[in-house]
Amino acid sequence: MKFIETLKNIWSIKDLRDRIINTLGFLLIYRLGSYVILPGVNSETLASLSQNSNGLVSLINTFAGGAFSRASIFALGIMPYISASIVMQLAGIAVPTIQKLQRDGESGRKKITQWTRYLTILVCLVQGSTYIGTQIPPQAVEYAGWIWKATSIIILITGTLFVMWLGEKITERGIGNGTSLIIMIGIIASFPSAVIGEGVSRINESGGLVVFLLEVVFFLLVILACVALVQGTRRVPVQYAKRVVGNKQYQGGRNYLPLKVNASGVMPIIFASVIMVIPSSLVSYSSSIAEIFSNPFGFWYNFILAILIIAFTYFYTAIVFSPQQIAEEMKRNGGFIPGVKPGKNTANFLDTILSRITLPGSIFLALVSIFPAFAYLMGVTQNFALFFGGTSLLIMVGVILDTLQQIESHLLMKKYDGLMKGGNKIKGRSSLPIMG
Repeated sequence: MKFIETLKNIWSIKDLRDRIINTLGFLLIYRLGSYVILPGVNSETLASLSQNSNGLVSLINTFAGGAFSRASIFALGIMPYISASIVMQLAGIAVPTIQKLQRDGESGRKKITQWTRYLTILVCLVQGSTYIGTQIPPQAVEYAGWIWKATSIIILITGTLFVMWLGEKITERGIGNGTSLIIMIGIIASFPSAVIGEGVSRINESGGLVVFLLEVVFFLLVILACVALVQGTRRVPVQYAKRVVGNKQYQGGRNYLPLKVNASGVMPIIFASVIMVIPSSLVSYSSSIAEIFSNPFGFWYNFILAILIIAFTYFYTAIVFSPQQIAEEMKRNGGFIPGVKPGKNTANFLDTILSRITLPGSIFLALVSIFPAFAYLMGVTQNFALFFGGTSLLIMVGVILDTLQQIESHLLMKKYDGLMKGGNKIKGRSSLPIMG
């Protein structure tokens, strides 16, 4: 009854109802477009010639909802835009011009967004050329001349720009972050077939139904672990002194600075996954080394992957969170941590806390990323095992929590009860860097 009442409350708020309908409509357009094949490509021949791929190609295909393997006009998906955004984030550390734009407020943000779009076109040009040359066999094309290649690259670039536009429209007129939702809908598109395939394979075995139910329970436990990882925070108390501005006196109070256990989001997994692809392509002459880096369910692959994730977690956390900057802002606004002197001591205190919570957070993130290998070793089919952790599950959990948080904000603003009982609030993953 509580659930039905909440649905009625959501539907009774016109602005929220319109935003949900707009979001579903834009996502439907994206899914329909992912089945539109490039002109001149024979889909049946392409399907017969396609081979299962791992590594970065599999990651891109997952994010694109299968459009990559189908040679769709949306084959590149939103990944070129994400790659460009990551480059701009990293450039903000080393390039003074971008650093200045980051401090210029709204005008600087618009300029950075414009540069990111230009960089997206360049990334699309490179990835589109590589995709046409390596992922589509000549036998699957009626006429594989330079005219077809040029027009196909233009179509792929246009498709990515259209998907990017859809993401912006979802953010503007829908509910949730558009880029995040597009990635999530692509990932979740293959989930039903993976579950059905696992269920069919288990039911045909003796006692397989019980095993399948145990797998579902274990899968739910992994989801709970991901929720704990996304929402886990260490609250640092911050006291604000009384301030006098002009003729007004502002009362001081106590607030909390939330330090996330996983401040780097899914970026360490993405960086590590890309790094793991490079050795297999550079050392293809050595079958033993190539086999290690091309088997996502092998021991050494997952061991090296876990080490890289832990290292990249510390690296990216240092990028997205600056204790020195936080300490300066607190001092400027009259805030201080009880028992700690403002300024350098506060920065050192925050750095110490962040280092302590980042270690278990990075280890937990590494364990979640290699859960699919454990599931595969326990007999779970490959397609279903990929949902037992890794980037896909973390993105789905984070995006769903973020969207539910926005829905709850609309409900509370209209004096309705939230989605949680007992006054608990849903925490999104607003600090997830990849989703901007």
